[in-house]
Amino acid sequence: MQHFDSVPLVEITRGKIVESLQFGVAVVVSADGKLLASSGNPDTVAFLRSSAKPFQVLPFLAAGGMQHFGLTLEEVAIMCASHTGTDRHVEVVRGILKKIGLDETALQCGIHPPGDGAAYVRMMRNGEKPTPARHNCSGKHSGFLAYSVMRGAPLDSYLDPAHPVQRDILANFAVFCDMEVNEIETGVDGCSAPVFAVPMRKAALAMARLVDPAFTPSGMHSACQTVIQAMQAYPEMISGPGRFDTRLLQCGKNRWILKGGAEGYQILGILPDVLSPGSPGVGIAIKVSDGDLMRPTPATDAVAEDLQFPAGNPGGRSIPLVTLEVLRQLQALPAECQEELKAFDRRPVLNWQKLPVGEIRPCFTLERHA
Repeated sequence: MQHFDSVPLVEITRGKIVESLQFGVAVVVSADGKLLASSGNPDTVAFLRSSAKPFQVLPFLAAGGMQHFGLTLEEVAIMCASHTGTDRHVEVVRGILKKIGLDETALQCGIHPPGDGAAYVRMMRNGEKPTPARHNCSGKHSGFLAYSVMRGAPLDSYLDPAHPVQRDILANFAVFCDMEVNEIETGVDGCSAPVFAVPMRKAALAMARLVDPAFTPSGMHSACQTVIQAMQAYPEMISGPGRFDTRLLQCGKNRWILKGGAEGYQILGILPDVLSPGSPGVGIAIKVSDGDLMRPTPATDAVAEDLQFPAGNPGGRSIPLVTLEVLRQLQALPAECQEELKAFDRRPVLNWQKLPVGEIRPCFTLERHA
C-alpha cells in the first residue's frame, strides 16, 4: 500500500492553539530536470486528476486538430478546463461538438449540476435539468471526440485505455515526464476518462517542459504554445468566474499557466525568464494528502463563506493558499497579485456570527536543492 511522505503545509488555529493541520507535498522542478525545491517527498506518487488536462489535449493539437476543425483558442482553452458550467461554457462546448459533427449525446462524461452558483440557481428556478455539456470535464471530452473523429477512430469507446486516442495521450505524457509508459500508474477519473499517477517531481518536470520551448519534446512545440496562449487568453474558460485558477491566470499577466485537480492536486508552470533573466521554465506540483476539504457542488457563496472558503472558490481551503505561498517563497508572486488574491491566502477563521476566532495559514518552508 502506498503512503504519502508528507509534511504539514497548512495550519488552522483557534485562539492561540493550532487546532488542525493539513499535510501534503510541494515540488519545484526546472525544465532542465533540476529539483529546485520541495516540502515533503518529491517522489510521492499521486494522481494528477484534472491537472492532466493540458497534457491530454496536446496530441490532438500536434496532429493539426485545431486547424482541421477551425477551432478557436477559446475552444482549445475549454478542452484544458474544469469549467463551472456557465451558459458561456456550455455554448463553447456545443460549438466544438457542432464543428466535429456531433452533439451532447456523444459525451460520456456523465451529468452533474453546474458548479457556478448563478447558473445553478437559475436552472433550479426554471426547472431546467443539467445536460452533459454542463459537466466540468465536457470540454476535455469534446477534445477526445474531436481527435477520434479526425483519426476515424471509434466514438463509442473513446474512453477505453486501449483506444488509439487514449494510447496517444498516455505515450505523449510519458515523454514529458521522462518515463516509460509502463512506469505510469493509471486509473479512472470521476468523468470515466483514464487518469495518470506519477512521482510528483515527474509531474512538475512535465509542466516545466510544457511551458519552456527550449525543453519541450520534439514535435510538441506548436501544440504547447497553443495551450499556453489559450489558457492565458481565456482564463475564465479554465475554471470560472471568481475561481482560483481563473483568478491566478488573470492576475499573472502571462507569467504562468496552472490547472487544479480533484483530491487536492495543483500543477503550475512558470514561463522562462519569469523567475530571473534567462531562467528556464519551472514546474510546480502540489498535493494535499487528505484531498483537501471540498466545497459542496453546487453551493452558494454564502455556504462557501460558512465553510471558510473564499467566495467563488469551488475547491479546497488549502490548495490556493499553498500555491500562493510556493510562489511567494520563489519570489514569483507580484505584490499586486497578493493583493488581488488575498481572499484565497492566509485568512481568518470565522464563526457563525462572522467573528474571527482563528486563522488559516501556511506553515511550511521550501527546502532548496539547487
